[in-house]
Amino acid sequence: METALYLLPVTLGDTPIETVLPSYNKEIILGIRHFIVEDVRSARRFLKKVDREIDIDALTFYPLNKHTSPEDISGYLKPLIAGQSMGVISEAGCPAVADPGADVVAIAQRKNLKVVPLVGPSSIILSVMGSGFNGQSFAFHGYLPIEPDERAKKLKTLEQRVYSEQQTQLFIETPYRNNKMVDDILRNCRPQTKLCIAANITCEGEYIRTKTVKEWQGKVPDLSKIPCIFLLYK
Repeated sequence: METALYLLPVTLGDTPIETVLPSYNKEIILGIRHFIVEDVRSARRFLKKVDREIDIDALTFYPLNKHTSPEDISGYLKPLIAGQSMGVISEAGCPAVADPGADVVAIAQRKNLKVVPLVGPSSIILSVMGSGFNGQSFAFHGYLPIEPDERAKKLKTLEQRVYSEQQTQLFIETPYRNNKMVDDILRNCRPQTKLCIAANITCEGEYIRTKTVKEWQGKVPDLSKIPCIFLLYK
């Protein structure tokens, strides 16, 4: 196994590992002793899912979240510099995509350390695949503003990019506010604009549907507490 910073995808929910991750990932994981993780508890749980016999207490975890200082992040790579492979684990999906893991990858690149992204589920890519929208040009915007007027303005700006640039627009919301997000989309976007709602991707109850704003009116399922991605296109 080549010494590198391995970016280790995890499941997007309570999904069997073997349905979404290649067996090769397990081989790599079992060769790593140092993990940079978004959440230590969920990372430990994921590793036990990969192999129930793994000795968790023999592993070292370095927390990486919005509160971690740049100095701490840079120091995390000492084992890698010393010749030991390291792994980056996100809370869900692929690390370094809409995720603080990008910070440590940037440092590794600046230090000319080898970075190896492994194959795994990305809700962003999977939702684009399932939407029927433009997969040649798309943009992910993360969370939209919470304040109603700012959110309405942002939705209209994104919708305009759909028509002027033929670009698919993606964004997310905190699960308990999903229903309010859909209400805002239906209130602010044109009737002919297409909205894809992609929920519970790769998990039980997966739901990926594309309709026009007009067709969604009065027919939106309850999306509260469900991880969703919303996509707009023409």
